[in-house]
Amino acid sequence: QVQLVESGGGLVQAGGSLRVSCAASGRTFSSHPMGWFRQAPGKERDFVATISWSGGNTYYAESVKGRFTISRDNAKNTVYLQMNSLKPEDTAVYYCAASLSGSYPPTEGYEYDYWGQGTQVTVSS
Repeated sequence: QVQLVESGGGLVQAGGSLRVSCAASGRTFSSHPMGWFRQAPGKERDFVATISWSGGNTYYAESVKGRFTISRDNAKNTVYLQMNSLKPEDTAVYYCAASLSGSYPPTEGYEYDYWGQGTQVTVSS
């Protein structure tokens, strides 16, 4: 059974930092892109960032570029999202996902095949 499990969410003040992690089990995704999405209350799920299978290529939403960094450790089958200079508008449930599609960068939800259950990130003003 394939599982993606996020961790590391929480409450942080504006301007602070947080790192969320996503550990995969049941299969390896070392040959596939991984990504992060987020969904704020009452809003649609939005793309945040994606990373190529090797980690050599990354792509970000404009709203997080320069503040967030996606990385991965294929030996641990884990992907990370380092979030700096957090803003209240970053408050959302953050989901990691794995894409089996051949396209890069995968920025749409339908391009992803496996999803985690999400972790809440709350940024207070």
